[in-house]
Amino acid sequence: MKRTKTLIATMAVGVLALGLAACSTPAEAMDTGDTSADTSPVVASVETTTMALGSQQGGGYGHRGGNGTAMADPAMNLPAAGEVDEQEIADLLWMREEEKLARDVYLTLGEMWDLPVFTQISQSEQHHMDSVLVLLDRYGLEDPVGDNEVGVFTNPDLQALYDELVARGSESAAEALLVGGAIEEIDIRDLEDALARTDNADIQQVYQGLENGSEHHLQAFSRMYEQVTGEAYTPQYLDQATYDAIMANSTGHGQGGHGAQNGHGGQQGGHGGQGGQGGHGNQGNHGGQGGHGNQGQDCNLNG
Repeated sequence: MKRTKTLIATMAVGVLALGLAACSTPAEAMDTGDTSADTSPVVASVETTTMALGSQQGGGYGHRGGNGTAMADPAMNLPAAGEVDEQEIADLLWMREEEKLARDVYLTLGEMWDLPVFTQISQSEQHHMDSVLVLLDRYGLEDPVGDNEVGVFTNPDLQALYDELVARGSESAAEALLVGGAIEEIDIRDLEDALARTDNADIQQVYQGLENGSEHHLQAFSRMYEQVTGEAYTPQYLDQATYDAIMANSTGHGQGGHGAQNGHGGQQGGHGGQGGQGGHGNQGNHGGQGGHGNQGQDCNLNG
């Protein structure tokens, strides 16, 4: 597709020279006796920041809370199915593989750099894939993912994009975090376009849920990048105003997730800490008591 070829070309030109590659070594090097990898300031900073974000943000990295209560699934309680045209079908097939791309890149970079944030968000992307599959089944569409393994795609444009993203993320841990941000920005933009092309309420519900999850993921990658590098995250595919609005939707880093009583996770969360009553928070952005996870133990980022 034309849009993806443009993205690939943009990414190739836009790889940032962060000057961090020399002090960041992929996780494989840690098994070869190269002790320099163990003291990488970037990797160490990422690990420290991940733990800090867990304790500060209420540990809202879960599709399930500590009590096993499932978070809202975009594909639950769907309105009645309508009829789909060729464009809507193309968008559904694209979204199914685009969510797989996000999952696969995060799994690959997570193994390469041993960064928990990738493992956590990859689990969320699996939920996103499953939500789109519900729609494919509803409309009798053949699943383009099938039995494809990690890193294998039916759509050649997505295959090329995956290869480009993994190569870029292999340069340094900081660059890998930028790749995570880029994926979420691309996903948000594609979901907005697809939403404008459908009037089916069930498809809209799923797409809106996926977009909400991608916004949370972008917030996580952006803040992680800034805390690790000390540099401001600059949006790569979204305009500045859209990016600023997304970041403004997650206020503060207080006790309860993204802000006390306003976030994703409990009042004293962390990775497996006391989930409390935060969740999508008392008086929080998403309203309501409850929330996701008394004792939030599971750790894939909200979405």
